[in-house]
Amino acid sequence: MVLPEVPLHRSLLFRLLLTSVVIAVCSVAATTWLAVQTTTRAVTEARGHILSEDTDILRHLSGFAATHPRWDGVQGIVTELSRTTGRRISLTTTSGVVIADSASQDVRPSTQASAIVDPLHVDTYTSPGAQLSGIDPRAVGPYRLSDTDREHLRTLADERLACLRSQGVDGAIEEAPSGRLSVTSAEQTPWECADGKLNTPTPGELTALNKLNDFFQSCLGSHDAFLSLPGTERDSYIHSKPINEKHGEKARNCADEARRRQLGPYVAPVAELYLGDVSRSDPRFDLSTANKVKIIGVTGLVLALTIAITSVVAVRLVRPLRVLAAAAQRPADQHILVPVTTRDETGYLAAAFNEFTARRELLEAQRKAMVSDIAHELRTPLTNIRGWLEITRDGIAEPAPELIASLHEEALLLQRVVDDLQDLAAADAGTLKLRRELLSARELLAHVAAAHGAQAEASGITLLHQVPDEVQLEADPDRIRQIVGNLVSNALRHTSAGGTITLTAEQTDDHVLLTVRDTGSGIAPEDLPHIFDRFWRAEKSRSRRTGGSGLGLAIVRNLVTAHGGTVTATSDPGVETVFTLHLPKPQRV
Repeated sequence: MVLPEVPLHRSLLFRLLLTSVVIAVCSVAATTWLAVQTTTRAVTEARGHILSEDTDILRHLSGFAATHPRWDGVQGIVTELSRTTGRRISLTTTSGVVIADSASQDVRPSTQASAIVDPLHVDTYTSPGAQLSGIDPRAVGPYRLSDTDREHLRTLADERLACLRSQGVDGAIEEAPSGRLSVTSAEQTPWECADGKLNTPTPGELTALNKLNDFFQSCLGSHDAFLSLPGTERDSYIHSKPINEKHGEKARNCADEARRRQLGPYVAPVAELYLGDVSRSDPRFDLSTANKVKIIGVTGLVLALTIAITSVVAVRLVRPLRVLAAAAQRPADQHILVPVTTRDETGYLAAAFNEFTARRELLEAQRKAMVSDIAHELRTPLTNIRGWLEITRDGIAEPAPELIASLHEEALLLQRVVDDLQDLAAADAGTLKLRRELLSARELLAHVAAAHGAQAEASGITLLHQVPDEVQLEADPDRIRQIVGNLVSNALRHTSAGGTITLTAEQTDDHVLLTVRDTGSGIAPEDLPHIFDRFWRAEKSRSRRTGGSGLGLAIVRNLVTAHGGTVTATSDPGVETVFTLHLPKPQRV
């Protein structure tokens, strides 16, 4: 049988390929994005590192300019900074004359200066310690102390520190770029140690302060204010008579201008700094043509490998499924088993299909046997009835009472078979209605024993029932009597004279157990699994000498199942046979 073509968009192979492609594209895109982000971050960090290097270079050159009146000797510093940073460094005057160049060339490494080196105008954010006025703290000029003054201040600082420690206060000696010393502590200086000697300006500092005050007075144009040096700080501040805000701003500006005027001869001239050999590309990540080709090539390779591998896997998955589909669509009378080639889900599906095929063959065989059995069960009484009616019609036999009684018996047999089939059909369809009541097990078994007592007595069989008074069950009274009655009738047919049939009941934690025990011929072990099948009888000849239509036990199982219970059978041939009903324990008492 040729299978219909599956639309491409619904094909398992297409869906597997599409899924793999989507996964591959997402993987490549995610990897590319991660690589771009990582590279961009690395470039940004490198830019930050380069910016830090630029600031460090500017700081070193500004320090040199703050402590030297000329640029003589700066070449060595430029060369060393270039070696440690890997940058080309060029220092020129504002007119373009090269002062120092790490590349020993007369041309500038760039067309625009990277920074201006001026210790009297520095950035307070890039030069730690720079004053708010923009003066490099290393530019001390005439305030630099002589060796004699340094030794004198060192003695005073040691005395101040010893005094602090004698008062239980710890401190430390700090030295400013000018050489002036100060003693700092976390606590307030005790008055015993505040002699003011360490804060007193040296003669050289007084001379420089007086000169600074002259520059300040010249800028201010008034003698209302004068400049003094407070405490241990080198920086000057304005101490004046009360003046208004406008005059105070002018005084501050004049103080800054006076300091720059005083320090000007002691620092190097303003210079321009040029830095080279640094990529000036946009920080946004940009791919070259070669890198784009590489990424496209790698992406294409990944997609090709994904499609190839997925195709192989998909074909291996689809092939057994198509075999299963072809086997499932074969006619009902052409059952085949499919080969189980894998041990994965597809293999399990093939094994399940084979099991289903075997069950279908068995059910088909049982269906045919059932149709044959039903035909046989109905044909025999119908043949008898038809035969006797034809003989009577032809006048061969008279309609005597014995003939009428025989025909009536055959009609009852037909009615019983039809009723049994109707019960089975209702149970199979789930339309069997039960009228549940709370019943006494003792009364139930006593009623069944009484109904079959005459037959048992006629056959020479003892029929007993032994039930405690307290055992109760919840069931349909008519159906439960039918169940137990079928079991008793079956036991009577297979028990010889002198045998015993015992009906018992007991209650467990979860169930009520009803048992029918007989000492009849028993059931062979190989027949025991089939006794509840429809129309099954150990006598293959279907002789009614042993009675029954082969539906009694099948009806018993279906009715017990409808009550939510189960039925089991055990047999020791020639000794006894026991049928046990496991019914749910009643919820109400």
